Amino acid sequence: MQYVLLIYDDETQWASLPPEQVGAMMGEYRAFSQAMVDEGKMRAGDALQPTRAATTVRVRNGETLVTDGPFAETKEQLGGYYLIEAESLDDAIDAASRIPGARNGSIEVRPVMVFEN
Repeated sequence: MQYVLLIYDDETQWASLPPEQVGAMMGEYRAFSQAMVDEGKMRAGDALQPTRAATTVRVRNGETLVTDGPFAETKEQLGGYYLIEAESLDDAIDAASRIPGARNGSIEVRPVMVFEN
């Protein structure tokens, strides 16, 4: 079964980290990504641009409304994701617990819905 591992973190903390800490954390992410590849679990994954680069689209009464950024004032923002293949929810949780961002933020584990044709 496929699971999306959504990485939530405080993006303002990333901006305040010294370059050597950012480099070390990115090295940990590369190692985690490679582990997912080596374990045959990796399907996709990417980091996202900061929320200031986001655009939110809503359609209300047939009118398309476009606003800059997300509206939610939260401590943690969606910063990236992994799409993995896992044997069970426990297997997906194990993978999520190894994502470096889990130490400071949170990882949402969500099964991918499969539609029959």
